[in-house]
Amino acid sequence: MSDTAFAQADPQWLDLIGQAREWFAGPHGQLLLREEQRLLEEELARFFGGYLVHYGPSAEPPPVAGQIHRNVRMGAPFPGVEIVCEEQAWPLGEHAADVVVLQHGLDFSLSPHGLLREAASAVRPGGHLLIVGINPWSAWGARRVFAKDALHKARCFSASRVADWLNLLGFGLEKRRFGCYRPPLASPSWQARLAGLERVAGKWQSGGGGFYILVARKMVVGLRPLVQQRREPMGKLLPLPMAKVNRDNPNIDGKA
Repeated sequence: MSDTAFAQADPQWLDLIGQAREWFAGPHGQLLLREEQRLLEEELARFFGGYLVHYGPSAEPPPVAGQIHRNVRMGAPFPGVEIVCEEQAWPLGEHAADVVVLQHGLDFSLSPHGLLREAASAVRPGGHLLIVGINPWSAWGARRVFAKDALHKARCFSASRVADWLNLLGFGLEKRRFGCYRPPLASPSWQARLAGLERVAGKWQSGGGGFYILVARKMVVGLRPLVQQRREPMGKLLPLPMAKVNRDNPNIDGKA
């Protein structure tokens, strides 16, 4: 990215996103992203349209939707980002995207409400907004309290709280999914031994997963039919007689 983009961005925000990128590149972040990738691809496979916008701090290639024509990655001025933007100033028109994915965007944000408003505004009526967040009521959320890495700076809003925000912004929640039931262990061998937790707990969709995915649809405003009030008839309307013009008289304006 250009030096100009770095110079104009908020240094505190850049530092936060930079630390988050490093954490997602580590063993804990990679475990979380692998499980998210699988569930996100399942959800995105059923969407179609012109544009999908992805926003998130991870440096990994984001999941794509095969039936959407163009997948665009937005965010801080780091490698892999196609459109550089601040979290509260997206360079998109209103209703520009069919699908918007916020993958840990709210977790690592200086202004989560402002970011969510930008994302909501970019979704067209009838389009979808997918939000991925670290579940605070999980082993991952508990680790955040004692962590000394970038996870300690994650906001970790609960799925219910984010769902309430979406409702206020005119979105209807269609689905809530959880994943990554393995505890945040850095050892690959222990991650492999506990892989069975994903199959068992994931089947029952227990609320103790390390992350959640919210799938919300933007409600179309103005399509609810209005109740027609009954009006009593007030008489029969009759056509008025039309004036007959004598085209043989040159003084049609009434002058002598």
